[in-house]
Amino acid sequence: MDFEAIFAQWLPLFRKYWLPLILGLAGLLFFSYGLIVLFGSFSKPQDITFKSASTPSGSNSQSFIQVDIEGAVISPGVYKLASGSIIQDALVASKGLAANADRDWVAKNLNLASKLSDGAKIYIPKIGEAGQVTNPNGQTSSLNDSISGLININTASSQALDSLPGVGPATATKIINGRPYSSIDELMDKQIVSGKVFDEIKNKIAVY
Repeated sequence: MDFEAIFAQWLPLFRKYWLPLILGLAGLLFFSYGLIVLFGSFSKPQDITFKSASTPSGSNSQSFIQVDIEGAVISPGVYKLASGSIIQDALVASKGLAANADRDWVAKNLNLASKLSDGAKIYIPKIGEAGQVTNPNGQTSSLNDSISGLININTASSQALDSLPGVGPATATKIINGRPYSSIDELMDKQIVSGKVFDEIKNKIAVY
């Protein structure tokens, strides 16, 4: 049977059902294309995402500082505290003031809300110690002064600070509120005094 005979045999059937045949053929083509896309996606390698194991900023990670608290506290020593801790936190860590602590001096001279810096030192005087102490060289001086006669800006009274050149009552109050200091340079870092005043007092003050 040649091609013309086959064509003549199927032509009437095609003319009668041409629309369903075309639609069926189109559907078969779309179905075949879908299978190709589906199996192609299965064989494609999947992307691998690597996530950092480090803790992101703003999470529960926390830095720490070390603070030395001495004098009339129940457990003096060096304590590791959370960054941003205040003087009151250091006192709590040292189990509080000892029975012989000069509480009046603490109330007047220590700002319990002041933030602590790493390496800061706090000294709590005993009753009567804030008035006079004997230095190793045998001389008697105020607790607010160091052995060399320099004024300790961490413990000095408002009156002692007021005696410094360029420091008045208002600046003395700012110095007390900015305690504690780990170095005298923090008077500049915390913007407690101006550069001019600092140059006048830097050889007259100390931190310990």
